[in-house]
Formats: sequence, C-alpha cells, structure tokens
Amino acid sequence: MSSLKVRMAEIIQEQPEDATYEEIMRELAFERMVERGLADSRTGRVISNEEMARRIQTKIVVGDSNGS
Repeated sequence: MSSLKVRMAEIIQEQPEDATYEEIMRELAFERMVERGLADSRTGRVISNEEMARRIQTKIVVGDSNGS
C-alpha cells in the first residue's frame, strides 16, 4: 500500500467509532492542508504576517467598494 493510503487509513482509524462521514472527510482535508503548508514552508513559498494582513485588507476594501 502506498504511504498516502497508509496515512489516510491511520487518520480514519484514529477517529472515534461514531465519527460521521463529514467529520472523517474534514480530518482528511485538514491533514492535506497541513502537509501542503509544510511543503510550501520547506520550499520557501511563504509570506510575512504583514503581507498577509495587507492582502486581506485589500480584499476587504475591494469587496466593500463593489457592494459586497
């Protein structure tokens, strides 16, 4: 079995017996997001908190001016 399938099986097995499909899918998606973030970090694909705040503020201002 590939390491991806093994990790997915581990995540599923770690869930409580009464976990819903949605809860399991959320955990799998969270794991994927964390892995992607770590990969981005390792390759230097990061931005500062200040830059992120600027981008968010720009989106808010642009969204407000469009009636959103």
